[in-house]
Amino acid sequence: MNLAGLAQDPPGWLREGGPRGDVVVSSRVRLARNLAGMPFLSRCSELQVREVADLLARTLMEVAADGEKLYLDIDAADPLDRELLVERHLISRQHAEGTGPRGVAVAEGETVAVMVNEEDHLRAQVLGGGLRLGECYERIRRLDDALGDRLSFAFSGRFGYLTACPTNVGTALRVSVMLHLPALKMTGQLERALRAARDMHLAVRGLYGEGTEAIGDFFQVSNQTTLGKTDEQIVEEFVEHLAPPIIDYEHRAREALLKNRRVALEDRVHRALAVLRAARLIGSEEAMYLLSHLRLGISLGMVDALTLSAVGEVALLCQPAHLQRRLGGDLSPAERGRRRADMIRGRLEPG
Repeated sequence: MNLAGLAQDPPGWLREGGPRGDVVVSSRVRLARNLAGMPFLSRCSELQVREVADLLARTLMEVAADGEKLYLDIDAADPLDRELLVERHLISRQHAEGTGPRGVAVAEGETVAVMVNEEDHLRAQVLGGGLRLGECYERIRRLDDALGDRLSFAFSGRFGYLTACPTNVGTALRVSVMLHLPALKMTGQLERALRAARDMHLAVRGLYGEGTEAIGDFFQVSNQTTLGKTDEQIVEEFVEHLAPPIIDYEHRAREALLKNRRVALEDRVHRALAVLRAARLIGSEEAMYLLSHLRLGISLGMVDALTLSAVGEVALLCQPAHLQRRLGGDLSPAERGRRRADMIRGRLEPG
């Protein structure tokens, strides 16, 4: 695995999809850990930050020694490569824009990524296509066990794992799903659904997580409570009780559109496809807006020749850093618009 190769193709979890994939694009389970005997990053000296980075880089490569892996020094990476990793959901925006010694380990076809020196010393995540939180949890549990055999983590018998942010104290486990909610937007019910999510103590964020906006009707929804519950309880509650109501809201909105506005919906879907197949210049936000409509149409059986995974691949590869890295470097906005349109036309051509 190498950084240049990441820009060429989508990750396997995106190509494969998964359960309830018409609404749930991906699942993620993330845990935070800090080294025992070492201050939180905000209180570390420069030397301590470097010691943490060096120790965790060595340990992570040992844990992944038997599989394909990559460790990238984020501090030394150029801005385009940092943005590429954000677009692939391998690091956070905060990690990309930070300073000082920090890195990311990537393994198992990009389903596993571990950030070093983001907000905590270590933040590990496992990604999967569709609603696969149970599978993601089992994999991150095994990773946590392997790391725990080699490292001593800051832990309190009273509070659980100690983290830089108090909201993560306890299990320090966050579960989230990336949801595609275009029908709720079209029917004017989106804000109501998102308020209901917040009433269930869920955090709702944009496409690239905390501090980002929703693009193309994609929303990241995650738990906010990690204290007083076991890992298994958090995952089970999210899968059984928290995610289904939002998915059901979207399904009912889609049914309403089919019943009451089918022709208008078909027109919107096929106009989106026509523009994507004909445009000579297109920006990333417009592309995501049109691909969102196309994805909805495919989910409802209105477009036969394309798949959800094909649209997902286009949505990722048309992002600015992916486009530029695949084409060899910095491009002007106008040139990006032209090359993006070329790439989309090539991938969405009939036959």
